Amino acid sequence: MCAAARMHNRPHDDEPAIDAALVRRLLADQFPQWRGLPLERVASAGADNAMFRLGPELAVRLPRVSWAADSVAREQQWLPRLAPHLPLPIPAPLAHGRPAAGYPWEWSVVRWLGGANPVLGSVTAPLRLAQDLAAFVTALRTADPAGAPPSSRGGRLCARDAATRAAIGRLTGTIDTEAATTVWDKALRLPEPTGRPAWMHGDLSPGNVLLADQHLSSVIDFGLMGVGDPTVDLIAAWNLLPATARPVFRAALATDDATWERGRAWALSIALIQLPYYRSTNPSLAANSRHVIREVLADRSV
Repeated sequence: MCAAARMHNRPHDDEPAIDAALVRRLLADQFPQWRGLPLERVASAGADNAMFRLGPELAVRLPRVSWAADSVAREQQWLPRLAPHLPLPIPAPLAHGRPAAGYPWEWSVVRWLGGANPVLGSVTAPLRLAQDLAAFVTALRTADPAGAPPSSRGGRLCARDAATRAAIGRLTGTIDTEAATTVWDKALRLPEPTGRPAWMHGDLSPGNVLLADQHLSSVIDFGLMGVGDPTVDLIAAWNLLPATARPVFRAALATDDATWERGRAWALSIALIQLPYYRSTNPSLAANSRHVIREVLADRSV
């Protein structure tokens, strides 16, 4: 295998080798009732988890990097509790796998959810998608947060300042770094959020939503879920929706000017940090990061 292909398949330095043979060994040892089902790796732009379809109704999801591995226990505990309160199906775990056969982390068997990821520029019903996304975010925010873990994306923007500025520096000559810095500086001067802590998904990006008949059919990958300031879920306005649909999303969530600007800054920060990390290893994530940066810098709404 050439070096370029190897980098694309394994973007993380500490990523273990994951293939169908490994998954079959894990299933045979821990869940033999499913070992005879057909198994096929699912092509995905996601870089944190490997997904294998298991028969017609199940999927096996294995973290590819340590920070994703940390979320398995959280998903196992909290997704079954959240699922009844949400308007769409989510991948609540059916089984909890343990490290074995040389694989170092916990893993999950989940229900297979059909649908397709949206393709930017090709969503034929963006206003409906904006309404569906807002309904999902609203339901998530109104779920009881008692005892829930904090989300790593539920804190203040200033906690991301050093990483965001470092990413801007690494993107000199690639993006308009002056404009990106201006947007970021302005966001850091915004008033702090005053709402009560609430549940958030944390990563509402194209790879984590599924459409059926151009309607939102499910939301997946809750690895960054938790409780805190839920502003980060506004990032869908710039990484999923065209500019014409953003007002519908914003109005449905009754978002004020400062919160909207913080959401835009979250979208920018995430994209800035992702782009240099995945530029050579994951073309799909890098392309989405470039798209978000362009959309944020072109957006003058408040």
